[in-house]
Amino acid sequence: MKGIRTRLIVYFGLILLLIVLVLEGLFYWAVHTYYFGTATEALVTRSTTYTNFINKYATGYRLKDKARYILENASNEEYAKIEVLDVSGKVILNSYGFQTGEIIDTPDVSDALRGLTGIHVGKSPQTRERVIAVSTPLTFQGEYAGVLRYTISAEPLYHAVNQIALYGAGVGAGVVFFAFALSLIIAKRIVDPIEDLTKAAIQMAKGNYSARAAKRYDDEVGTLAETFNYMAAEIGKNEKLKNDFISSVSHELRTPLTSIKGWGETLISGGLEEPEETMLGLEVISKETDRLIGIVEELLDFSKFQSGEMKLSLERMDLREVLDDVHLQFAIRSQEKQVALQLEIPPAPLAIMGDFNRLKQVFVNLLDNAFKFTPRDGTITVTATESGGRLMISVGDTGEGIDADDLPHITGKFYKGRSKQSGSGLGLAICKEIVELHRGRLYVNSTLGEGTTITVELPAAKAINITTKG
Repeated sequence: MKGIRTRLIVYFGLILLLIVLVLEGLFYWAVHTYYFGTATEALVTRSTTYTNFINKYATGYRLKDKARYILENASNEEYAKIEVLDVSGKVILNSYGFQTGEIIDTPDVSDALRGLTGIHVGKSPQTRERVIAVSTPLTFQGEYAGVLRYTISAEPLYHAVNQIALYGAGVGAGVVFFAFALSLIIAKRIVDPIEDLTKAAIQMAKGNYSARAAKRYDDEVGTLAETFNYMAAEIGKNEKLKNDFISSVSHELRTPLTSIKGWGETLISGGLEEPEETMLGLEVISKETDRLIGIVEELLDFSKFQSGEMKLSLERMDLREVLDDVHLQFAIRSQEKQVALQLEIPPAPLAIMGDFNRLKQVFVNLLDNAFKFTPRDGTITVTATESGGRLMISVGDTGEGIDADDLPHITGKFYKGRSKQSGSGLGLAICKEIVELHRGRLYVNSTLGEGTTITVELPAAKAINITTKG
């Protein structure tokens, strides 16, 4: 199969060759027309001028007398052959002084006998030489009595025209050769980036997702290279996401399963004789089971977001109800961990079009993280305000904070940063997705060793006009 390089060269060469041939043909025609036209025009001018002079000032001369008069007064520098013919086309006298008796029946003679100026370009019957002949009528007493015929050789003209055509052909061949070399360069500039793309694609097919195609030129192929590199980067990210997913899920599932299995085997074997110890084991199993359920739910939510199947059940609601519900849910945990939980909400309703359960999921996750990273005697504050048609809900804590290097990536999928706390790394990513489905935004501000504040910004009901996603 021929490559693009070969096809480009062949097609470009054929098109250029055709153009050169057409131009060469037009050039040859133009030169031929110019040379022969000029020679014919000069011959016609001399012939008609002389014939008009003879017909006007030698009116009383018969044809033979006119013939002798013409030859006697012909210039010594006359290069054309002059012939005088009678009405039958017979040569009665020529410029050499001979009466050949030759019959000439070329079209120019016939035209002259009809009173026209006849022109003939062809071969001489006797010498087979290419000639140009011009014939004009001679009159006697108002009647056409004969023909005055001027003839010159066309061989020098053909030689000159052919010589110029050969020069033109040489120039055309040089142009074709130059264009052929140029087509090689152009084909190389087009094909080489494509070959780079092909090599990079082969590397990717073998699993090397770090392969990149070089962008050589700022054109369509360069744009294709950029798109290819973007695709390779995205595939690499997805591959890393998959590996992180497997690693994170394996680790997160192993810990609670190990605890459940250990306590379960102990209960089955009857090793727990004390009721308090048995209840402790059952509590551990229950908590670890809830933890497993939470991880599975996060994975299901993540799967829905990835596939675009997450749907919202929107209704007009008061966001304060969500915050009160979440505050009540974490009240016991606040007492057990000895962390102060403060809720600061305005007395006026915080109207919003939203999904109650999904918004509750967001704030439960944010408070869960806050409790997870806030030490005893710390403080967690939930505040809500409305301004300019936007609701601002902040969850701030006095916990360990987030490292500055981790902060830009903290809402990424499976990103857990330098913290040793357990988790799938999906919580904040899912919160961000839910908030964005509500046409809102999620901000994270944190100072290492001082605490973290996560702010959720949502449009108020009177300023919202959204549709469900899914």
